[in-house]
Amino acid sequence: MNAVLDKLVDDESRIIRLFTPPFAKSARDPGYIKSYPPGVRENGDQYAHAATWVVMALAEMDRGDDAWHCFDMLNPINHARDRDQADTYRVEPYVVAADIYGEGQLTGRGGWTWYTGSAGWLYRVAVEGILGIRVKNGRLFVKPALPSNWDGFAADIELPSGNYRISVSKAPDAAGYSVTINDRAVAHPEEGYPVGQ
Repeated sequence: MNAVLDKLVDDESRIIRLFTPPFAKSARDPGYIKSYPPGVRENGDQYAHAATWVVMALAEMDRGDDAWHCFDMLNPINHARDRDQADTYRVEPYVVAADIYGEGQLTGRGGWTWYTGSAGWLYRVAVEGILGIRVKNGRLFVKPALPSNWDGFAADIELPSGNYRISVSKAPDAAGYSVTINDRAVAHPEEGYPVGQ
């Protein structure tokens, strides 16, 4: 993941490239991907599914600062914070674009919108990755990967078995987080909290 952050995360353009450099001239033909101009669609731009999975991987590695930094780059509203950014992005700032161009004068321009499944993945990355909220086998797990400048968070979730109020705060010894669910401390978050029983 260090190589991804070093080689593919472009802070200046605020994109996470699929790969670099794009295929332009190569002795071997990589297939249809080369039919796109360099930096467009799968040929070296930001492809939202892959970029979203970068955030999930960072969260799984408990790299909260890196996960949040990359999530912030994927948030479409952050591509249109002012007129110049909106003129570059050129697509709806409230929709996850499937791709964002990554080469030359088109860098930062949004590609296809409204059809990508990556919007759902981005939501899951926020809830399951960064906030660390997951339900599995009748248990509610809370294992956050928060950025270091967050003190914690609170969330109310509704499951078929009922409503659950989650509170997460930095542990006093700064070695992790304390978690409460419905005002009950969760001593062993790795064991989960029973739901639906």
